[in-house]
Amino acid sequence: GQRRALRNKSVRTGVRSAIRKLREALATAKPEEIQTLVREAIRRLDQAHGKGVLTRRASARRISQVARAANAAARAKR
Repeated sequence: GQRRALRNKSVRTGVRSAIRKLREALATAKPEEIQTLVREAIRRLDQAHGKGVLTRRASARRISQVARAANAAARAKR
């Protein structure tokens, strides 16, 4: 139990920091950087679902939110 809890915690932290980095970048960064960060965030969310840390719906919802935020930022930059 404890080993799994530790792994889950680390996976969740990775997901959170990927999303945080993306949100910070949306305010300032260049489109290429944002694209890389979006890819990373989605990769982390997929991994979290694969390891059973997030449910399918939760990871899909978060991925959707990330994509929406990135697209909105891209539109606003134009």
